Amino acid sequence: MNRARGSTAGILLAFLLVGCGSSSGPEEPESSGGPGAGAGSSGSGSGNASSSGDASGSGDASGSGDASGTTGSGAGTGGSDGAGGDPGGDGGGGSSSGTGGGEPDVVEPTLITSGANEYWKIGTPTEVTSGNADVTVDDAATQQRWDGFGGSFNEMGWNMLSMLGEAERQRAIKLLFDKNEGAGFVYGRIPMGASDYAMDRYSLNEKKDDFTMESFSIARDKEKLIPYIKAALAVRPGLHLWASPWTPPTWMKSNGAFDGGKMKDDANTLKAHALYFAKFVEAYAAEGMTIEAVHPQNEPTYETRYPSCAWTGQLMAKFIGTHLGPLFEERGIKAQIFLGTMSNDAADPGILSAVTGDATAMKYVKGFGLQWNMRGSVNGLKSRNLPIVQTEHQCGNYNWNPPGVPVFNPDTAANDHAYGQESWGLIRDWIKAGVNSYNAWNMVLDPVGKNIDSQRPWPQNALLNVKADTKELILTPAYYVFRHVSQYVDPGAMRVNTTGGDALAFKNPDGSIVTVIYNSGSSAKTTTLGVAGKKLQFSVPARGWATVNWK
Repeated sequence: MNRARGSTAGILLAFLLVGCGSSSGPEEPESSGGPGAGAGSSGSGSGNASSSGDASGSGDASGSGDASGTTGSGAGTGGSDGAGGDPGGDGGGGSSSGTGGGEPDVVEPTLITSGANEYWKIGTPTEVTSGNADVTVDDAATQQRWDGFGGSFNEMGWNMLSMLGEAERQRAIKLLFDKNEGAGFVYGRIPMGASDYAMDRYSLNEKKDDFTMESFSIARDKEKLIPYIKAALAVRPGLHLWASPWTPPTWMKSNGAFDGGKMKDDANTLKAHALYFAKFVEAYAAEGMTIEAVHPQNEPTYETRYPSCAWTGQLMAKFIGTHLGPLFEERGIKAQIFLGTMSNDAADPGILSAVTGDATAMKYVKGFGLQWNMRGSVNGLKSRNLPIVQTEHQCGNYNWNPPGVPVFNPDTAANDHAYGQESWGLIRDWIKAGVNSYNAWNMVLDPVGKNIDSQRPWPQNALLNVKADTKELILTPAYYVFRHVSQYVDPGAMRVNTTGGDALAFKNPDGSIVTVIYNSGSSAKTTTLGVAGKKLQFSVPARGWATVNWK
């Protein structure tokens, strides 16, 4: 795609043409907000952003509806091509200027702003010559390489998308994955068997003691997950896919159940589990989908009331070094092994320490996956020169009621502007900590957002909502927050330093500089940005954002 910036009239015309109108303990991950919980969450929870009408999202303002890529490289080299290599060749747009191979120019806006009930407004900054900058970008002071954003495929998401007509469903997929008409996600997470947002509990082989995986099957995935993934691939052909189980088959666990329990440690079971991973990668390849990386276990020290499984650090090291890594080598499987997805800051650092201290296991580890309370572990992993992925965005509506966020609602997710503000704080803090990519959790849900935890339902936010009764697609405030950072920051960009204000900035491979600024105040603020030797002035909405896309 050839990128260009034009006059205000040209920008507005192009924008219309592309169709934007159309826990404290190991058994309780829900009980601890951890670092970053509630970050940036101050402000009102006013309003959803309805998708009906124009791109401003000025529809339902009741506030009662809705709210990795983890395989890509970052600092360092991850080994073979694929997840640890350059993710820039995504095939779905966003390449540097002049490399489009005859593709038409896409005129990008220079200024986009969002505030409560006034989302995604296109404007033009004013160049000024006097006065001091509120935010200054130092594009010579570079930090980590940036590989992109992504989200998680779950059965409940496709279930809701299937209720839409074909045109509106296609629009939803574009809003997530298209570079010109949406957030431009470049990564997709796939659950191996049931996650807590599956329609019900299952694994890919429930035949007891089937150590040779004769009964392994992805037939269940072909019902909802694979159609969802293929719809995304149709929009973003180079989408980077990675996978992790929430639970192994029940016969591999101490309690013989989907929920909770511990991973068995005998050689036969571990060997079979490695084969389970291999069969998964190979079965998806047969469907035309490349799994670029796998993470051995979602939240490996939590035993929950939905699919889960506890591991020790020593067992994880043995599994990777003795079974999973060697089997992938033997079968010629290119998918990389990431040490993820770590979530529990009270116990998961022990798994990181055990595996990183095991030379045999580390021969096969090509990156790290961290989420939720594990942001404090990012800095200690940087010296490994391997990509560090934020694997799951916090979902909001916390039933332990941490300070600074709205009170828990047991009946429905808020999906409101307050969650958008919280989302900004989380994205900002993880990126400033040094991760190379960032993954949303549920991309699509119904507005209520409940999972399969029947004992203590937890309504969770999503980026897009679908109302089953009206077949309405809703763009939530959190969606716009992700898009403010994701759409114009290209894979391969470098994060650069800023001073003043609340901001993130990136320098793209084509030299353009993208700056995202948040105004936490209760009134709009005239803001001056110093970037590339210029001073640009514009208004940032109250409790809102401005993205400046400058070259």
